Amino acid sequence: QVQLVESGGGTVQSGGSLRLSCAVSGYKFNPYCMAWFRQAPGKEREGVATIGSMGRPHYGDSVKGRFTISQDGANKMLYLEMNTLKPEDTAMYYCAVDPNPVYSRYYACRWGAWGQGTQVTVSS
Repeated sequence: QVQLVESGGGTVQSGGSLRLSCAVSGYKFNPYCMAWFRQAPGKEREGVATIGSMGRPHYGDSVKGRFTISQDGANKMLYLEMNTLKPEDTAMYYCAVDPNPVYSRYYACRWGAWGQGTQVTVSS
């Protein structure tokens, strides 16, 4: 069974940085079809950053140039480096993976496994 455990959230001032980590276990680690999502109170969940089915990173418009997604297959970790944080980045952040991904440009990742979330709060 796939298990994802996030860490690294906290409270930071506007302009600050945080690094989120996601420990992945219970499945064959693949360096593609991995993602970070976030959800703020009263808002829908949104994709923040993904590593797609060809292993390439993609970012939401609101975080481009500020956030970086990366993975460490040897240690089965997924990371989200967040810089120049803004109050509007305040949300619960979740990591997600596709437990059975296909390495293909024609494959759409399916986020079948999720972590419990880690809270990020950015004060102005």
